[in-house]
Amino acid sequence: MASLPQTSVEDAYVQEVAGLKTQFDIFRFMKRVTEAYRSRAFMVLNLPPITSFDLQANTIITSWPAELLSIYDQEGLMVNSPVLRRLRTSTLPFFHDTSRANWSRDDGKAGIVATLFERFKMVRCGYFPTHEPSGARGAVSFAGDREPFTAVEMRELSYIAIHVFDRLAEIRNLDTRITDTLTDREIDCLNWTAAGKTSAEIAEILDLSEHTVNHYLNRATKKLDTVNRTQAVAKALRIGLIK
Repeated sequence: MASLPQTSVEDAYVQEVAGLKTQFDIFRFMKRVTEAYRSRAFMVLNLPPITSFDLQANTIITSWPAELLSIYDQEGLMVNSPVLRRLRTSTLPFFHDTSRANWSRDDGKAGIVATLFERFKMVRCGYFPTHEPSGARGAVSFAGDREPFTAVEMRELSYIAIHVFDRLAEIRNLDTRITDTLTDREIDCLNWTAAGKTSAEIAEILDLSEHTVNHYLNRATKKLDTVNRTQAVAKALRIGLIK
């Protein structure tokens, strides 16, 4: 990254973030950034309340291995995490190395953490505190086994993280507004379409005319800002409108 001026790196990435439309777009973007900075995995999370015990429940998007996340939560490692303790008490970016003895834990599980992250080659991680316009706090992290990020890289990643977190909030707010505008019948028709049913079959199931079913699906397609019912179903699944 040192071969490019800092402003060029930041401007190019931030301009790209502004044009991203979905969480999946941001996921793919973050995967590329992770690779560009020679890291292995990223995470974007809402800052968990002290009463929370589940990291996965507070994660927005991540490329962490599923097994790592599962073990992390099974072992209850979030409760006494020095990383989360620092994120709750400071808004400054920082670099964390799980193999360093000075990152102690009150529960004596530092060895478990070190072994777990060493197994997945994610012992060193940069953390970048963020927040939404509403004031909700979060963080973005980049983990791997490379040397610590340089001061320039920390500044670049911090700036990128701020824009990514803000864009994710905008997308989630937009998805929420879309969900609120769809009627129960429109959602029913999307659900049955996702199940592979034709308009005629949906009409029989819901005791409607085929014309009415097509009308509901056309309205849902427009409200979801998609071009056909296949894309409408895909977006409805992505934002959790149907399952």
